Amino acid sequence: MIAALDHVQLAAPPGSEEQLRSYYVGVLGMTEVPKPPVLAARGGCWFEAGDVRLHLGIETSFRPARKAHPGLRVRDIDAYADRLHAHGAPVTWDDDLPGHRRFYSEDSVGNRLEFLEPNG
Repeated sequence: MIAALDHVQLAAPPGSEEQLRSYYVGVLGMTEVPKPPVLAARGGCWFEAGDVRLHLGIETSFRPARKAHPGLRVRDIDAYADRLHAHGAPVTWDDDLPGHRRFYSEDSVGNRLEFLEPNG
């Protein structure tokens, strides 16, 4: 029986760790958490904010995820969209999900991310 979602893994190109840190920590406000040494040797970064965990793993033949994406629930979505925009990240609003406000953006290596907040 599934009890919870532990993390979401996204791919990133070799050598992009500093770029990922700048985005996930600096732009999104997440915290980097250390990877276990045996996994750290593979490269990549792990980030979290509350119960949300995103793992960015290095993939030699990296191609950004353009359709597949994590959906990240936020508070004060307008302020969060402003934050991303101020850091130069794209913000594309989408009104097609009933009961929610949401927008899409991309991380520093081109992976699609969805940010949403329930109405009311």
